[in-house]
Amino acid sequence: MIKKNKHIIFIIIFYSLFVESLFSSDTIVYRVPIQGVIDLGLPTYIERIINEAESNQAEAIIFDIDTFGGRVDAATQIKDAILDSDVPTIAFINRRAISAGALISLSCEKIYMTGGATIGAATAVDMSGNKASEKVISYMREEMASTAENRNRNTDIAKCMVDEDLSFTYVIIDNDSIEVTDLEGRKEGKLITLTTEQALKYKMADGLAEDLDELLSLLELSGAEVKTFYENWSENLVRFLTNPVVASLLTTFGFLGILFELQSPGWGIPGTFGAVCLTLSLSASVIVKLATKSDLLIVFFGLSLLMVEAFLIPGFGIAGLAGIGVILWGLYMLLLPDVPVSQEIYDSAMTGLTIGLIGAIIAVILLFRMMTKTKFWIKLTSPGIESSEEGYNTSLGLENLIGETGVATSDLRPSGWVLVNNEKIFVVTEGEFVDKDQEIKILSVDGNRVVVRINN
Repeated sequence: MIKKNKHIIFIIIFYSLFVESLFSSDTIVYRVPIQGVIDLGLPTYIERIINEAESNQAEAIIFDIDTFGGRVDAATQIKDAILDSDVPTIAFINRRAISAGALISLSCEKIYMTGGATIGAATAVDMSGNKASEKVISYMREEMASTAENRNRNTDIAKCMVDEDLSFTYVIIDNDSIEVTDLEGRKEGKLITLTTEQALKYKMADGLAEDLDELLSLLELSGAEVKTFYENWSENLVRFLTNPVVASLLTTFGFLGILFELQSPGWGIPGTFGAVCLTLSLSASVIVKLATKSDLLIVFFGLSLLMVEAFLIPGFGIAGLAGIGVILWGLYMLLLPDVPVSQEIYDSAMTGLTIGLIGAIIAVILLFRMMTKTKFWIKLTSPGIESSEEGYNTSLGLENLIGETGVATSDLRPSGWVLVNNEKIFVVTEGEFVDKDQEIKILSVDGNRVVVRINN
């Protein structure tokens, strides 16, 4: 009897699991938090999630938004990605969607807000709160209007979230003309920021939900599996590399490294270090769509001028100075987006470039001082005076060696040691660099100064 009961229990459990598997939902919903400052690292993150949602045939993407805004260019890239999404998109305004956050919210197919939430105030300002130029305002105003129009929302309200010089009295809702009396932003000189109640009244939002579970219930997705996504290490790295100060340091170090390499024969540590820095900076700029073809051409043109100065023109003159100036201009342009932005972004780029230059110069000076104290540097340049007991001598009395040939026993950059008639002598070149073991010829002897050149 007991054995029979065990079989019955086993059958019941098996049947329950089988039935549950039949009716269990394989619906997947993606939740993407957009919180804090909107910067250039976010677009690639949003694009990755949207592509993955499309590949996995997700039922919807919910953007959990709580932001005071950020960069207009970043918000524009995010808006474009959302509008192009094949997966239904829902903006869940979990407290606030201000400025750039409002543009992102309007780009979604549906907008749901928590009680007491706000959306709007999307005019472009700098850090001091001053209004941006008309060019920037016009760009942002039309971006908001076209996005609202694409999602069948009121364009007048969207425009007045950006431009305080606009005003209106009536809006069209569901083909009815409604007089607006409860929005301060309808008046000239005021910006529109909607509360949850107002957003629902004027059809700028589609519903009220206090939490994610309630939102899923309203969307008839209560049984769906919710996957929450965050930025990965590579996206965080891109955000770090595109910081104006970091980007400026990388490009400046890269520029200095290559400049030093051009002044020495062969290819060594400075050139490799500079190439790595430039690659990191330019790659990050390309990923976040900061670097345009024209910006890259400016930088490469400046590098070309430096190469002309290094290889074709003796000394350092107009071409070299022009090359440095062009490169600095190109680096500045690499920190700016290809869309109209506020003065804050220009100031941030200039500050970043200035800090990067100063930091790079200080770092190079400190590095040079540290290197000159190392045994490697002493061995490389041999700046010291060796004693006569070790077989060394000064050039005094060596006038008879003029015209003699010898071999460099160290690199001459431009000074070092040579062996002439089995005698080791400290010499200096005319300015050129001579590699170790190259044959040299003594040109002149003036006191303790022995001048040599490569013997051709």
